[in-house]
Amino acid sequence: MTRLIAALALAFTASATFAADEIKEINFGIISTESSANLKDAWEPFRADLEKKFGMPVKPSFASDYAGVIEAMRFKKIEMAWFGNKSAVDAVDRAGAEVFAQVVDADGQAGYHSWIIVRNDSPIQTLDELFAKGKDLNFGMGDPQSTSGTLVPGYYVFAKRGVKPEEAFKRTTSAKHEANALSVVAGKLDAATFNSEAFFRLQKTNAEKAGMIRKIWESPMIASDPLCIRKDLPAEFKAKAKEIFVGYGKTDAEKATIAVLKWSGFRPSTDAQLLPTRQLILAKKKAELENDATMSADDKKAKIAELDKQLAELQ
Repeated sequence: MTRLIAALALAFTASATFAADEIKEINFGIISTESSANLKDAWEPFRADLEKKFGMPVKPSFASDYAGVIEAMRFKKIEMAWFGNKSAVDAVDRAGAEVFAQVVDADGQAGYHSWIIVRNDSPIQTLDELFAKGKDLNFGMGDPQSTSGTLVPGYYVFAKRGVKPEEAFKRTTSAKHEANALSVVAGKLDAATFNSEAFFRLQKTNAEKAGMIRKIWESPMIASDPLCIRKDLPAEFKAKAKEIFVGYGKTDAEKATIAVLKWSGFRPSTDAQLLPTRQLILAKKKAELENDATMSADDKKAKIAELDKQLAELQ
C-alpha cells in the first residue's frame, strides 16, 4: 500500500512537472474597451516586461468583444486575461477561470466610476433631462459584458427607475467605451455610458476629443479590475504568475510602463472580489422583475423569492 501511494505521488509530481513544461508561451486575453490598435500600443511595453519576467513569449489576444475573451479562456486558447468584474464573473462560472490579482489604480484608488456622458455643448445637464427628452435621443450602452458600460448603469440609472434603455430612447446601441465617446463627440449619439479609466486613456490618445465630452452622472465606486488565470494550470505556474504581477510596479521604470493603463501595480486577489458584482447582478434582475408589468403576480413573487434566496446565500 505504501509503495502504491508513493508511486501515485511520483506519478502526480511527474504529471504536474510535465504540464508546467508544456507551457511554452502565454496567451494573454485583453478585453475590448477601445480599438485594438490603441490597446496594442498601450499594452506593448508591459507585455514586453512580462515576457522577460516569465522567460517565455507573452502574446496578447484581442477579441472584438468581451465575450470573445471569455470564450477564448473557456476553450483554453488563453492562459490569463484582464477582465472587468462582470466579465470575470462569467469567466469564473463558465470558463474555468479564477481571480489571482487586482489592478491598483494610478492614484492608488480602490476602483473607478461608470459615467453617462454628453457633448460639452449639449443642453442636457442631468439624468432627469436625459430621460425627459429620451424619445428624441440616441443613446449608447457598453458591451453587454461590461461592468461600467452596462451592468452598473443598467442598475443605478435604468432598473432603479423602472425603465429599459431600448425603450427609453429613440435608438439604443452597444459599443466599446472609446467608440461610445467618439460617437458622442461626432454627434452620432446624444449620450452614452463611459468610465473614468477610459476617459484617462482618451486624454492620452486624443486630448482634443476628450475635452469635448461632459459627464452628467457618475456611479458609486466600482472595484478595480481583476486578472484571471485558468484553474487547470499547474499550481507552480499560477504561483509564479501571482508573484510576478503582485511584485510588478515597484520601480519607477515599471510604474512608468503601466501608467499609460492608469495602473500603478497589482494586489493579490481571489474570486471573493466578485461578490459585490454578483450581488449587483441579482439586484438588477430583482429591480427589473419588480417593474415588469407583463408578469403575473404569482410568477413575479416566486422569481423574486428565488433571487432573494440567492442574495441571502451570497451574504
